[in-house]
Amino acid sequence: MLTIVKRKYPFINREISWLYFNERVLQEAADKTVPLIERLRFLAIFSSNLDEFYRVRVATLNRLVDINSKTKTLLGFNPRKILNEIKNLVVKLERRFDYLYEDEIIKELEAQKIFIINEQQLNVARGTYVREYFRRQVLPTLVPIMLERDDHSAFPELKDRHIYFVVKLTFRKKIKYALLEIPTAIISRFLILPENKGLKFIILLDDIIRYCLDDLFFIFEYDTIEAYSIQLTRDAELDIDVNMSDRFVDALMQSLQRRDKGRPMRLLYDSDIPLDALNYLVSQMRLDPGAMIPGGRYHNFKDFIDFPNVGSDALEYAVQPPLRVHNLDLSRSIFGQMAQRDYLVNLPYQSFDYIVHFLREAAIDPKVKEISISLYRLAENSSVINALINAAQNGKRVNCLLELKARFDEEANIYWRNKLEAGGVNVNIGIVEYKVHAKICLVARREKQGMVYYANLATGNFNEKTAKLYGDHSLFTVNPMITKDLKRLFKGLENKVFHRAYKAIITSPLETRNKFYQLVDREVEIAKAGGKGYMILKMNSLSDDQIIEKLYEANNVGVTIQLIIRGMCCLVPGIKGFSERITVRSIVDRYLEHARVWVFGNGGAEEVYLSSADLMTRNIDRRVEVAFPIYDPEIKSEIRDLIDIQLRDNTKAREINQLNNNRYIGAKRKIKHRAQEDSYHYLKYKTSTT
Repeated sequence: MLTIVKRKYPFINREISWLYFNERVLQEAADKTVPLIERLRFLAIFSSNLDEFYRVRVATLNRLVDINSKTKTLLGFNPRKILNEIKNLVVKLERRFDYLYEDEIIKELEAQKIFIINEQQLNVARGTYVREYFRRQVLPTLVPIMLERDDHSAFPELKDRHIYFVVKLTFRKKIKYALLEIPTAIISRFLILPENKGLKFIILLDDIIRYCLDDLFFIFEYDTIEAYSIQLTRDAELDIDVNMSDRFVDALMQSLQRRDKGRPMRLLYDSDIPLDALNYLVSQMRLDPGAMIPGGRYHNFKDFIDFPNVGSDALEYAVQPPLRVHNLDLSRSIFGQMAQRDYLVNLPYQSFDYIVHFLREAAIDPKVKEISISLYRLAENSSVINALINAAQNGKRVNCLLELKARFDEEANIYWRNKLEAGGVNVNIGIVEYKVHAKICLVARREKQGMVYYANLATGNFNEKTAKLYGDHSLFTVNPMITKDLKRLFKGLENKVFHRAYKAIITSPLETRNKFYQLVDREVEIAKAGGKGYMILKMNSLSDDQIIEKLYEANNVGVTIQLIIRGMCCLVPGIKGFSERITVRSIVDRYLEHARVWVFGNGGAEEVYLSSADLMTRNIDRRVEVAFPIYDPEIKSEIRDLIDIQLRDNTKAREINQLNNNRYIGAKRKIKHRAQEDSYHYLKYKTSTT
């Protein structure tokens, strides 16, 4: 049963809702129709998600625990109670995780003649191979720390999300403990062993070290030696003094240095660890009992995203070659083609190369005078950055609004800032209190009739890597209403000023809330007049209290609302008097559904918006975001078709309901619809018939 916060209307706590989302990721690992290696990777995604959840959301809740009762009333929930519920849910999910890995996936790999073996399963030949590898590659990187058992000794500072062994050495009932970091940052977690008679063997770095502990602790006498893994997750929130805006980069760097020493949020430990060793850890680390989470033998499972496929290609998803965009030719000037009409790139089904081509052409075109762009997360080897530096070196004025506060990308973005500035790009790091999350680019090109502006607006980042994994939309347009708005927006951001009254785009932090309300109110008036009021909203997350209350109000006057929400959803559908006309579905599949789409009925003249913003309070009130209208009828029809495909999904779509049981929608139907497969084939067919 879900946790409904006490408000005037039904509302599920956002952290609890997020855990139910991560359960949907775990469902993919359990789905036997998913290729086997991909199931392992979904376990890795689940694990990585949970790490970040503890570093950010649980950390925030812990900061709220000690606030006064009046503030708790304003919050609408008791943080300590939610933390207890989080622990109970996480323990259940971890048990499910362990079962899937140990009792299903490993056995199914064995049926494919792939064996993940531990140190106790090594025969003489493989043992010799492992020990030689250990001595050559692993041993030089290991530095055990012997632990004193008295109360006065300082316990070593554990790094955030690193794996450690607690090593227990017993000699004639005397016990010594040691702490050993597993060097996964510099050595692969997986070692492929020599094949034998068609059988393939893989051993984890953890078990290589377990097998060779005697090589490491040879100076000690012991009767038994045991090693149990632990992993500490710390508070990763940054404490930055906004009054240091004139020295913001220095303040950010100082805060990043403190992140690895943040307050412990979770100690994940091997549930087989002896009680005396566990009690020793708890006493030495002074951990809150609520932070203790029993787990399996292996931690930091996110490394399994790189698990090697030593079997057949069928163990992974088949490669889907990127499709071309109808009538948009990469061998011709993209500006010349944009002058004729708008174009939409549907990622990852169509290639991110179109966006790179747009920037590269702008960089070398003598008629281009200025490029303005906002950047949030970038690929490790970014063609976007290279194109911008190339443009600056070719004499263009390049203005880059780079968000340094993009969570967990702060250090990377500081690096990019320095590289861009060294390359002659004008870098603006925005306003300290507001993250710039908009994904927009504007190119000024001098033509016969004067300066003409070419724009790219997207729901996802200018990032080649995630563009292959995330479902997003990217619009090319020369529509003057949109380009004039973007010109004004970039000018305002350059001067650290927010404007209102844009003609086409909808921006946060000043306008999104009110303009969204106006769009909803129009559907309300249509329904009140006896017409068909409806909206379809797709996003990653829905958690803003006031938006949810507004949707409930629309429901109560007869507006039909269909929601497609991948992640957390604090709205509770299907409750009489609040949400009986509201349905919510979540699609979790091979690609991460990242696009934000708003469809409003508008009395039969549908309006479609794409947006960088989820309907969360932070995106609406505390970030710079851009929602933009789709004017081109063909593109509007294409987006609508893709939304309809998602509304038909009865394979990977789950129903979000009052029970939050993640029930698959229409799973027993004979005709199967899988949105991501159907979207690819829809776009492929559309291209092949023109």
